[in-house]
Amino acid sequence: MVAVMTFRIPYGAYPAFLALILSREDPEATLKDVKTSVIAFTFSTVFVIAGAMFFAGDPMLRLLWVVAALFVSFFTLSAMTNYLAASRFGWLVVIMIPLWDEHIGVEAKVERTLWIVAGLILAQVVTAGVELVFAARYQSQDLLQALARRLAAVQDLLACYAEERPVEKKTDDELTLLVMLGTSRLRRVLERSATSQSYGEQMGAVVALVGRLVDLAVTLMHNDPRFSPGARERCRSLLHDVATIRTDLVEGRIPRLGARGEGNAAAGIPLLTELEITVSRIPQVFAGSESLTAYAPVSPEYSPAQSVFAPDAFTNPEHIRFALRGCLAASICYVIYTALSWPGISTAVTTCYLTALSTIGSSRQKQVLRITGALAGGALGMLAQIFILPGIDSIASFSLLFLGVTCLGVWIMSSGPRLSYFGLQLLVAFYLINVSEFTIQTSLSIARDRVVGILLGLMMMWLAFDGLWGARAIVGMKKALISLLRSLAKLARDPTAGELQVAINQSYAVRETINSRFNDIRSLGDGVLFEFGPTRHQDLAARTHILALQPQLRLLFLTRVTLFKYRLQLPGFELPDAIRRAQQEFDACLARTLEHVANRLDDKPTASAPDLEVAFARLQAAVEGYASADLEGKVGQRVKTFAVLSERITRLALSFNKAIQTEASQSAWT
Repeated sequence: MVAVMTFRIPYGAYPAFLALILSREDPEATLKDVKTSVIAFTFSTVFVIAGAMFFAGDPMLRLLWVVAALFVSFFTLSAMTNYLAASRFGWLVVIMIPLWDEHIGVEAKVERTLWIVAGLILAQVVTAGVELVFAARYQSQDLLQALARRLAAVQDLLACYAEERPVEKKTDDELTLLVMLGTSRLRRVLERSATSQSYGEQMGAVVALVGRLVDLAVTLMHNDPRFSPGARERCRSLLHDVATIRTDLVEGRIPRLGARGEGNAAAGIPLLTELEITVSRIPQVFAGSESLTAYAPVSPEYSPAQSVFAPDAFTNPEHIRFALRGCLAASICYVIYTALSWPGISTAVTTCYLTALSTIGSSRQKQVLRITGALAGGALGMLAQIFILPGIDSIASFSLLFLGVTCLGVWIMSSGPRLSYFGLQLLVAFYLINVSEFTIQTSLSIARDRVVGILLGLMMMWLAFDGLWGARAIVGMKKALISLLRSLAKLARDPTAGELQVAINQSYAVRETINSRFNDIRSLGDGVLFEFGPTRHQDLAARTHILALQPQLRLLFLTRVTLFKYRLQLPGFELPDAIRRAQQEFDACLARTLEHVANRLDDKPTASAPDLEVAFARLQAAVEGYASADLEGKVGQRVKTFAVLSERITRLALSFNKAIQTEASQSAWT
């Protein structure tokens, strides 16, 4: 803000806002964001100027180009592999669309376009410099440290039970805070980190398991159980396991636990058994991995080609739907303010895109927070115009006002994922009113217009995302779960034939879809909490059941990914012909089992469930027959590992099927 005001850089609200949303995960990530953003801004500038050269002369062609540009911006936001590049590209496009509609000379338009780009680049340079200074003094908290914090809180609770002492207030407060924060921020960090797909899938499962561990710990704490000597001994054993996993994660090692029984639920504390099962599954996520720091790379010979777009970009209809909804909302805003000749509310188009940056899996909760945040920011901006700005005559004085409002907004932004949107929208509204120009706004009409534009954009986004292909969040959760199961069935069945590289690329497309469904389920789960009506109690119960199944499904997914390498006969994963044929039959049966569960949830007529246990018994017989013939070398160990993984995925699939049948019989999915 100081640099913008000192050098009188126009459109100063956008650099100030960009400084808030740049990555702060670590200095390397921040510098990478700066580099990516500069490249994206360059492409965006060329795209807009080229469009103006060819289509600015005819109003109808100009309108068609604007609609096409908005569609491209929203589509790239959803379908590009580099989310940061896509968001920066589209953001600059929507900023410059109103600029090129102004009744000024072409030279002035180009000059202002370059000033916007210069201001955004300045914001990135300043932010990167600040991050480097802080990185030299403070150690950043990465994903592993955030997981360690949650595990440490669970350790403290178990220590209280193991030592037969009351739960400390500090432990109670920490667990309550963590369960309120959830895992949204951790999943967002993981999703936008430059890691391999295999590592992302593994750590996504760990995040889900640790999140469930915290939920179970809080539930156990609120039930205030009475522990017998045997239960306290189990707490001590579980405490040791959690401490081992936490130490291994912090030091970059693969968590390992010795074999141990899962306890007896009949002891009177079933939640303790659930804790034991959840903890035991964390090391299983890393089956076959050697080091967390290795990021589980795939052999270069079989690595999928890097692509600008996601593997399912042109096959997954959700990308098109997201682009159509966002484009429709922004286009309506553009038509409204153009038809009314009211350029002051052009902030509506920018608001649509800023809203879309966090609307993948949108919910009414986010829209409510954005609307209230815009109203609060607009109110602060107007109050500042009336009572504070008339007495300000220097940048130093204005800095105090800016600092006070920004600190308030950032404090709300960092309070947690369920309130961060309020703080962000508050600052967007305030900046657009008071930081856009090097002058004190003496007319309240400017503040009014910009707030009206923000509210118009939010209303159009609400109509587009809740009205078009919209439904209750719990319905979306159920559909995402059904889609997830069908994608898992496809992954279990493929590849049926074709070239090796084609099969690998297809598998990556399916895995991308599966990861998206996991994220959708968690995001929609947050939205259920903010929906009300006669079915609220039932919706919350169904949400709890679906979220409780996520760690189990993630583990099934990861095990299937490992078994997929045996199916492809990759180097180091070859199987004898007899076992390979049995594996193909087993995989087909697993796919039918998952589809059977999906059909049951989708209320579609289904035949009797396939007998997965029989299929596994045949596979096990083939493995034992091969083992009895000889071979104790590498191939023998390979077959043994394959058998263990096959047994695990059988148990997971059967357990999941049983859980679905139980919940269905209790009408929890209706």
